[in-house]
Amino acid sequence: MASGARNGGGGLGSRTTAKMDRQQGSTATPKAPAGKPRLSAAGGGAYRRTSSGPLPAAGAGGGRNSSESGVSSRVRVAVRLRPRNAEEQAADADFADCVELQPELKRLKLRKNNWESDTFEFDEVLTEFSSQKRVYEVVAKPVVESVLEGYNGTVMAYGQTGTGKTFTLGRLGDEDTAARGIMVRAMEDILADITPETDTVSLSYLQLYMEMIQDLLDPVNDNIAIVEDPRTGDVSLPGATVVEVRDQKSFMDLLRIGEAHRVAANTKLNTESSRSHAILMVNVRRAVKGRSEMNVSMSAENGHSSSMMDSLRPPIVRKSKLVVVDLAGSERIDKSGSEGHTLEEAKSINLSLSSLGKCINALAESSAHVPVRDSKLTRLLKDSFGGTARTSLVVTIGPSPRHRGETTSTIMFGQRAMKVQNMVKLKEEFDYKSLCRRLDIELDKLIAENERQRKYFDDEIERITAEAQYRVAEAEKECKVSLENEKMKYHQEYLDSIKILEEKWKVHQQSPKKQIKEESTSNGDVQDLLQNEKMLRQSAEDESNDLKNQLSHWKKMEATATAEVVRLRRMLDTEASQKDKLEEEIAVLKSQLMQLSLDADETRMSLDTGDGPGKIFPGLDSLMSHSRNSQPREQSNGPKAPVAKLFEQVGLQKILSLLESEEPDVRVHAVKVVANLAAEEANQEKIVEAGGLTSLLMLLRSSEDETIRRVAAGAIANLAMNETNQDLIMAQGGVTLLSMTASDAEDPQTLRMVAGAIANLCGNDKLQTRLRGEGGIKALLGMVKCGHPDVLAQIARGIANFAKCESRAATQGNKVGRSLLVDDGALPWIVKNANNEAAPIRRHIELALCHLAQHEVNAKDIVSEGALWELVRISRDCSREDIRMLAYRTLTSSPTLQSEMRRLRIEC
Repeated sequence: MASGARNGGGGLGSRTTAKMDRQQGSTATPKAPAGKPRLSAAGGGAYRRTSSGPLPAAGAGGGRNSSESGVSSRVRVAVRLRPRNAEEQAADADFADCVELQPELKRLKLRKNNWESDTFEFDEVLTEFSSQKRVYEVVAKPVVESVLEGYNGTVMAYGQTGTGKTFTLGRLGDEDTAARGIMVRAMEDILADITPETDTVSLSYLQLYMEMIQDLLDPVNDNIAIVEDPRTGDVSLPGATVVEVRDQKSFMDLLRIGEAHRVAANTKLNTESSRSHAILMVNVRRAVKGRSEMNVSMSAENGHSSSMMDSLRPPIVRKSKLVVVDLAGSERIDKSGSEGHTLEEAKSINLSLSSLGKCINALAESSAHVPVRDSKLTRLLKDSFGGTARTSLVVTIGPSPRHRGETTSTIMFGQRAMKVQNMVKLKEEFDYKSLCRRLDIELDKLIAENERQRKYFDDEIERITAEAQYRVAEAEKECKVSLENEKMKYHQEYLDSIKILEEKWKVHQQSPKKQIKEESTSNGDVQDLLQNEKMLRQSAEDESNDLKNQLSHWKKMEATATAEVVRLRRMLDTEASQKDKLEEEIAVLKSQLMQLSLDADETRMSLDTGDGPGKIFPGLDSLMSHSRNSQPREQSNGPKAPVAKLFEQVGLQKILSLLESEEPDVRVHAVKVVANLAAEEANQEKIVEAGGLTSLLMLLRSSEDETIRRVAAGAIANLAMNETNQDLIMAQGGVTLLSMTASDAEDPQTLRMVAGAIANLCGNDKLQTRLRGEGGIKALLGMVKCGHPDVLAQIARGIANFAKCESRAATQGNKVGRSLLVDDGALPWIVKNANNEAAPIRRHIELALCHLAQHEVNAKDIVSEGALWELVRISRDCSREDIRMLAYRTLTSSPTLQSEMRRLRIEC
């Protein structure tokens, strides 16, 4: 296949490159003064932006698409002459070049004969000595700068086969960095200008071959449909692989993969002639810095200080797309010597280029009807000519007088293209995901603060109540003890006094005389005793009064503590009221968050309307792509992706916890978010580690909501693209749950998701026996009754994956005996659908049948089920050469099949 260093006959080779670089200084076109726009000499009003100022933007205010009106911009056209190759130097040695370049005047003279010539003017005239850097700066760099500022842009090469289109655009420059083409240099500038923390760059690499759009990054995806938005008329390729790019190395690896799969052939005009139109689509998503901060400051100056309104103001992002188109060269059959299949390729190329020329003519003449739908090429370039993109065209020509007719046609195509006017528009959108993230964080803060305050007040009330109760109990205890002690003390003294008086009375009765004598003394003693008794009684009364005062004091303290408890209870009631208000505010925030989530879903659904062959949900942004799509497609190999930072800011555990919410709408939105995250390979490991896979399987087991089951099955299908995740799905009974879901579901989209998940598991060599034992194959075959083409396509893909793994295991000696697919009765259905009208179904079935027939143990079943005739048909008529050759090798290598073919007199 073609590579980035094709130098075939007529192409620009490495020898020529050195010559061109040496002569760069002598032929460079003078530049316009810095900071001033340059208007083209032809056409009129073409805007040429320089590095000193940004492109003009109409209506760049807030809104989903902020530029409702655009700026008129003419298609810029440059002509590039390649030097003579070795063949032309020998054959045309006695003849002058058919063209004469005047780069300083931006003119080209086309010689009719030795005396007459026609003069044409272009935006740029590049001689055979112009370097690749010079070509990039005058042709593509203004478009790349426009893309970085939010505008769509297109760079395209047109010309006769062998004039250096692929050299100009797709040269990788592995051996000589100065030879790098426009694709490599454009990506270098884009990656150097973006901010990795906030901006993303993703790409798709396609080829239009025989009117079929094929994915150069995933060759199995060989017939991608074009989807047109009925509202805006924009075209998209939702089935194409999208890979996020983080560094130049990963981009170069992707270009090498794509170039290895591009179709090329050897013709008389070019030994490595491209037989398809190559299309590189680079999507740039950039955050607009400063806009949101400016709006917030203006609101504060005007008195609008509501934190709620500030939090609901979403950030703004700009989305733009760079399309680089390497058209296959036009050719005359008598000169190229094409025949057979190469002739059919040439017819298809010339037909699509003819359709493009008709559209250019119609646009140049302002015709009421532009035949855009005549070819898939013109549909893909709808935005590039007469649309909203800034377009730059380089037409490549050769010097040989033998090809004067083709050179004239190419020049006239460029002249007509210069008359086409585009209306470039700035593409800005609100970043609803960041807004949802911000609201979620704010909601968590409010809930945490409310819980903290509630706990604080509960603890404070409990502490004060306990302290008051303790003090009252201590006071009562002390009072009781003191009263008892004093009572016992005075009672004992009273008893002692009575006892003394009784003893004295007895003594007095027994000794009256002595008593009379001592009467005066006794009376004095009695008076002393009475006086002491009075003093003791007075002391007891004083002590009792003190105790009463202390008791009154403690009762007052108790009343004060009771009042404090009442006050705290009132504070608690106030906090409860504030809590109710917070809960009402939280409910409002939840409803707003739900509405924003719905708006974001509607926006995503309006932009993304299709799926890849193995991926059920596209990443929002994509392959993120994620290699599978890289993180570089993050997925790729680059630094930590912005999606990982989303997990850190929002919290994956919180998202997963919403899967168990009691509110059905919350569960639906939560599973949609998880499914979208699972579509990006960089997020899958984190989702599995956080228990996301277990939660998704639990939803399949317990939920009766069809939407939840469908989205959960799609998320599991995305996770099943990873081999480690496949083992976890099997270990947790995922196949059994998917089989049960398939038997219960009736919605075709749910069945498509389930079939896609099982199909991904079928591609794991280690899981073949377990998958079949848990009913995976039976479940696939059971979904056949649905009859929906999308479901049948996933079933066919799963059977093809299973058959391929079985074939590989048998070839390595790890499997003996008949195929498990044959044991489970899949062969009749395979034979029945081997010639299905739907290309994806037919391609997978043909591949599965070829793998089954590769092993002699299955040959008798192949013959008995009538599959031999289908194998013969595939070997003759299949549109895929690799499948056709596989069928042929299978038929010729199987003794049983050979014997049956001789019996039936069938020739292979």
